[in-house]
Amino acid sequence: MLVDQRDFYFRVLLFPEKGHSYYPLETGACYLPAGRLRLIRILVVDDNPAVRRYLRAILEQQEGWRVCGEARTGDEALHQVLESPPDLVVLDYQMPDLNGVDVAKQISARFPKIPILMVTLHLSRQLADAAREAGVRGACAKQDIGAVVEAVDLLLHDRTYFPLTPSGL
Repeated sequence: MLVDQRDFYFRVLLFPEKGHSYYPLETGACYLPAGRLRLIRILVVDDNPAVRRYLRAILEQQEGWRVCGEARTGDEALHQVLESPPDLVVLDYQMPDLNGVDVAKQISARFPKIPILMVTLHLSRQLADAAREAGVRGACAKQDIGAVVEAVDLLLHDRTYFPLTPSGL
């Protein structure tokens, strides 16, 4: 049973319950066992603050999705995931300390159920293959708004996203 919008904001957004299991819905939001909705918590990792703002804006336009944190480096991302595991990670490939593939390997080793979407300016077959091997479930160009939203939605529904490109990816 879905709750009405006002009840959703007061009971779920402001006072989410911890430790409950949840089940994906078409909208990206989730049912709690009591039939209430729960937000999808997304961690955005990119060294560029403008890109983090851009990703936050497009992700939070989707019903039921909320950016629960941002990280500038791979080390910050790992710390945040360990401290409070999100439901999904959107991870840049090029960062000042660790690259996204190395960060994804570490997250996947500790939290194999957390889907990771790798975003990059220049997606190649080689990068996509390395990302898959590291446990990444999707990769796309960060400047393609539609692809980012579609990829996150597919990953939340236990699917993968490695699109075909003119270069043969």
